[in-house]
Amino acid sequence: MPQPDPRMDKAENRTTSQSADPGAEQSTDGNPTVGTEDLAMLQQERDELRDQLLRSRAEFANYQKRVKQQAESDRTYAIGNLARDLLEAIDNLERATEALRSSANEGISAGLDMVQKQLVGILSKYGVEPITAMGEPFDPNFHDALMQQPSAEHPEGTVVNELTRGYKIHDRVLRPSKVAVSVKP
Repeated sequence: MPQPDPRMDKAENRTTSQSADPGAEQSTDGNPTVGTEDLAMLQQERDELRDQLLRSRAEFANYQKRVKQQAESDRTYAIGNLARDLLEAIDNLERATEALRSSANEGISAGLDMVQKQLVGILSKYGVEPITAMGEPFDPNFHDALMQQPSAEHPEGTVVNELTRGYKIHDRVLRPSKVAVSVKP
């Protein structure tokens, strides 16, 4: 028994489906034409799809900007945790230097002072800077008040003693200064 040609079945299906659509109009060459309602629907669908495409492009561009900003921020502040840990060692070096200055070991205290300055210099290359506190008005964004100290020399709310130096990295506080604030005697 001979097998039917599959190409013939497809061609018959096309002609059958064309003539089966009662809403489709036939042009003079036998091809279906699109009515004005269908054309309006297609134009509306095209406009909606174009709008979705433009929105998707804009969202993707915004996403790329956000990712780039986040990566730059991460690079800028990446040293923060390391710097915070090193600040404790720098504080200890400073305390050791002060203790040695009170004794007769000037050479050792000068050496420790140089090491401490070198570490602070290295951190400053990466944007880590000390926060100035002495004589400044108390600012809770940069200072952590541990105590109040009566003072007739300074106006009320002025930092009169810096117990622990604070540091910032670029525009962020890495560690606030621990300070004593003046009050009226």
